[in-house]
Amino acid sequence: MSGKDESVTSKNSLMGTKSGKKIIKQGLFKSKGYRQFKQYKEEYETKFPEFATRFTNALLQQIKSDSSPNVTQQKFGEEVGSTEIILESSQIDPIKSKLESFDILNDRVLRILNSNFVKMTFPVFNALFDASTEYFQDKNSELREDIVDGHIIAIDLSEPMDRIVDKDEDLDYLDDYKLMNPYILKIAREKIAKGGEEVLKQFENGFKDARVGQYLDTKLKQNPTAITDKELDESYKKYRSVMGTAGSNMALSREPLGEIFRIGMGKASESVGCGNEIEDSIRDRAVKIPSWPLYYSLSTNDVKKGFELTMERSQTYLGDARKALELLPENFSHRPFLEFLFLTVEHYNEFWFKRLQKENIWSDLATKLPK
Repeated sequence: MSGKDESVTSKNSLMGTKSGKKIIKQGLFKSKGYRQFKQYKEEYETKFPEFATRFTNALLQQIKSDSSPNVTQQKFGEEVGSTEIILESSQIDPIKSKLESFDILNDRVLRILNSNFVKMTFPVFNALFDASTEYFQDKNSELREDIVDGHIIAIDLSEPMDRIVDKDEDLDYLDDYKLMNPYILKIAREKIAKGGEEVLKQFENGFKDARVGQYLDTKLKQNPTAITDKELDESYKKYRSVMGTAGSNMALSREPLGEIFRIGMGKASESVGCGNEIEDSIRDRAVKIPSWPLYYSLSTNDVKKGFELTMERSQTYLGDARKALELLPENFSHRPFLEFLFLTVEHYNEFWFKRLQKENIWSDLATKLPK
């Protein structure tokens, strides 16, 4: 759910989709959802530099204080079930020494934070946490920072890990990311644990499920023509487990909000996943493997139909997310925010589907389908 194309939110782009026009209309009339969304977006823009510095300092402390970095690497490799994402022992010392510079480490941190996924989730998590503490009447700004930071950092771990596996960007920094990864996870855990035993337990379960989804995602690449609906749905744990768990934990896993946030955020992230797959297919001029466009294209023997069905799938996911809002308590303070958020998700998907139609690369996509 990353992507770095800011043209998605330009006025011209918004005018190009049905949901985008609704967003513009809400902006013109300054609806409550628009105002809430704008408030949290501005907070993110103001406070992001502070977060990045906090993150870098915490990471620097972890790296400097680790007297057994090789053991750290090995344990991390065992936990995530891959030796591909860790360093060989002979590589560790020079990279560790290099990253003990704040400026160099901060550069790497800013690189992995350069993601629309982070830009999107930061305001959302702050809003969900505020909504929860308002509902339960137990505001705690220090805990808010720890819980939000912890989950953003945990989610951001997917950025360097994906780049290491895909080898499609930041090639000069992949070894640096390998050294950083175990410490990123440790920092996330320490912050999330401030929310209590149940919150940490939920995070660990979600992290485990996400790894299952990621593993299956990798496995499906090996035999793409044999992918089943069930397998692809299972691989989408990489989206729904991460965001669903984070959503629940913004309510400190307390009901009724915990389950509602879990469903809403999980389903919305799956919808965004469909949009991501369309975006990636345009960028690569090849259908992403594995993905819903691939599954549907092969099932129908029609690439155009495959992407149309993917859009339908994205709408189903988003419909489920919106249904979750019906479960919210009456007069829930941040319902307008969530309604507006889901409108932005809908626009994102529509934007990339329209871009795909405009690009008219159907023959390229069909030619490159796995046989």
